[in-house]
Amino acid sequence: MTTARSDAAVGEEPAAPAKPAGPADRRERERLRRRAARRRGGGWWPYVFLAPWFAGLFGLTIYPMLDSLYLSFTDFDLLTPARWIGARNYTHMFSDDPVFWDSVHATLLYVAVSVPLKLALALGVALLLNRPLKGIGVYRAAFYLPSLLGGAVAVAIVWRQVFGGDGLFNDFLGWFGIKGQDWISSPDTSIYTLILLAVWQFGTPMVIFLAGLKQLPKDVYEAAAIDGAGTFTRFFRITLPLLTPIVFFNLVLQIIDGFKTFTPAYVVSNGTGGPLDSTMLYSLYLYKKGFTDLQMGYASALAWVLFLVIAGFTAVNFVASRYWVHYDD
Repeated sequence: MTTARSDAAVGEEPAAPAKPAGPADRRERERLRRRAARRRGGGWWPYVFLAPWFAGLFGLTIYPMLDSLYLSFTDFDLLTPARWIGARNYTHMFSDDPVFWDSVHATLLYVAVSVPLKLALALGVALLLNRPLKGIGVYRAAFYLPSLLGGAVAVAIVWRQVFGGDGLFNDFLGWFGIKGQDWISSPDTSIYTLILLAVWQFGTPMVIFLAGLKQLPKDVYEAAAIDGAGTFTRFFRITLPLLTPIVFFNLVLQIIDGFKTFTPAYVVSNGTGGPLDSTMLYSLYLYKKGFTDLQMGYASALAWVLFLVIAGFTAVNFVASRYWVHYDD
């Protein structure tokens, strides 16, 4: 035992006693700790730079939404303090307000007809412009121009003149011996003039479709041409399936924009939604209740119903997209 203990003592050196950490060592450890914290995104600097965005989010979005939600349960005329009335605005809306249902009908018809026609026209024009033609940039800019002007008040005024009793559209029909009418003043046709104006603004989805067409793989089309696939076969079997994410994106955006349409209906009908509430789109009715009739509490309730409807349509689109939208993965 003595020999083993002696061999261990010979083979091992006694450990040096630990030195107390000096000021330099502490500063080095603190510097390394701060560097590691910065690498992990620690500190307050990110929040300082995000402070303007947070201020806008809470001050211009969240707080007004919560205030609007509160006002939807009150009787508020902008001149006197709001008075709590519970769910009376909502019960009146669904049971005792026929104009509300007229606006719902007009808006659903507007969205159901204008959105598919606009997307179909946008895709068709995008296919025509997706060719290496001379001066193609000029044509693309010309087709996009209506989207820049379509929401303007001046264009809506011109639209009202074009489809009036003595407008250019009736002059055009007169060349073929067809007697026209005042399309704006007829309750059977007035909403379709707004739909036509919406379809005329196809430039934005057209540009998005055009960007999607530029990303499609050319080798797939070359293989299809070798197999003898025709134009329509290539479109329905290759182009359209590969474009379904773009179609879905445009569909969601256009449905939301359709439900929010206000300016054309206001200008074309002179702010009345006539004739016989045929152009009383939902946003126009909401505006009239809030700023013409000074029923801001009721208008807030209308706004929240619109919000829920748009959210519902968007959710349905996302659920349904699992069955017809094809991604790379």
